[in-house]
Amino acid sequence: MNSGEFKKTDSNSFSAEISAQNPQRKAVLKIKNLHKSYPTPSGGAIEVLRGANLELFEGESASIRGESGAGKTTFLNIAACLESKTSGEVWLNGARADTLSASKQAKLRAESVGFVFQHYCLVPELNALENVLFSSRIAGNYGAKTRLRALEILERVGLAGRVKYLPAKLSGGERQRVAIARAILNSPKVIFADEPTGNLDEETGTDIMKMMLEMCRDENASLLLITHNPDFAKMTDRSLVLKHGLIFE
Repeated sequence: MNSGEFKKTDSNSFSAEISAQNPQRKAVLKIKNLHKSYPTPSGGAIEVLRGANLELFEGESASIRGESGAGKTTFLNIAACLESKTSGEVWLNGARADTLSASKQAKLRAESVGFVFQHYCLVPELNALENVLFSSRIAGNYGAKTRLRALEILERVGLAGRVKYLPAKLSGGERQRVAIARAILNSPKVIFADEPTGNLDEETGTDIMKMMLEMCRDENASLLLITHNPDFAKMTDRSLVLKHGLIFE
């Protein structure tokens, strides 16, 4: 794949284009001129991100593909303020997130972000309902209404009959459905999904992708998807590529 086949994203021009199409639409995630380097034992540095830009708009889905080691997960982790940057800006839900304290970043994530991981990241001692409610406890909004919403979401993802099942008793696809329900529960502005179908067979992965996109549309949540699968990437509104430390359309 030649980087010349793609167009490097320009956040200002893309923002103007989207705004012209829909003036009411706002960006929930802005990444500006993002750089990330890792020091080497010899005193040098490995530059993974070299000025990457991205804007993700309200209700929009975007996928990022790239070769292994290209920096996709690093990009996602910095966008979610789970990892520090070398330079650049991260704006999340209108706030300059990268300059906040760790505690304020955690609060912003709890209020504005949902996560779906390749390995599910469910608590093995908690049943499906308790795992979904775990995100509300972190956000500090647990209550009767939240419990009812969790049950309703589990029904929407097809797990109404498995709310009391522990993760070990669920299939891989069912575990990922629990993870998606957990990510949706707090009505996040954006969901970060890192290879959510990586542990699933093709048929189950396709079902999970369709369901996740449908849930995001229903909840008006934006989705940033990391994937190796070109077919899944095409299912999102925009399909992007991370190559040589830059984002290409």
